[in-house]
Amino acid sequence: MSNNYNLGRALLVAVVIAAAALTGACSGNKAKKKGLTAEQIYDLGKKDLSNGDYANAVKSYEQLESRFPFANVSRQGQLDLMYAYYKNRAPESAEDQADQFIRENPAHPRVDYAYYIKGLATFEGVPNFIERFFHADLSKRPPIDARKSFQSFQTLVQRFPNSEYAPDARQRMVFLRNKLADYEVAVANFYLRRGAYVGAINRCKYALENYDGAPAVRHALEIMVDSYAKLGMPDLSANAAKVLALNFPDAEAKNSKRWWKFW
Repeated sequence: MSNNYNLGRALLVAVVIAAAALTGACSGNKAKKKGLTAEQIYDLGKKDLSNGDYANAVKSYEQLESRFPFANVSRQGQLDLMYAYYKNRAPESAEDQADQFIRENPAHPRVDYAYYIKGLATFEGVPNFIERFFHADLSKRPPIDARKSFQSFQTLVQRFPNSEYAPDARQRMVFLRNKLADYEVAVANFYLRRGAYVGAINRCKYALENYDGAPAVRHALEIMVDSYAKLGMPDLSANAAKVLALNFPDAEAKNSKRWWKFW
């Protein structure tokens, strides 16, 4: 019993000593950083960023920003900080940092990068645990992040068409456009199933006007054909069917009966 007690006590003392040493090391590092120049702190952050140590890179860049806000390297440090936030899985901080940089440096030669990181930060909202567990259909959830991401990339492409980030931004915009179109059509189909035909038509019109070329456009036209028919508007239903047949020749209407299924 005594031996076990002594062993446990010895282990506890060892843990306390190790913790104290770690705390002392951290305090020492902070103390050392206090004596560093802006360039030296930036170099530490850049080294951590290159090594994939994003948490420590964030700490260095945050200290650089707070201690030397007007140093020559601070602007680059702010750009690196938003990227470090993004890689460190802190999208909200990355977005806030990008917004701050854009607001304070609207004419900076690298402001296009800030828009790009802002778009990346909200590009794909990570499904939470419950959604992953139940395999939730994310196309039916209001795509707030997708809209914000699309707007950031759109601003980048419109204001800086020759930016090195513009080609990737355009590709991501296509993906986001399709995702947003899927959501509108999913809502339209929800309305259709419940007999809210006017609401279904309005959602489809919005999708057609804003997301032309998206794969979901076909389904939007199909819903319009059916909704107009249900409302007793055969002429409008026939017009929608003509547009559908013109754009998708493989679609065949049969005596105003629905020839497709959504589920």
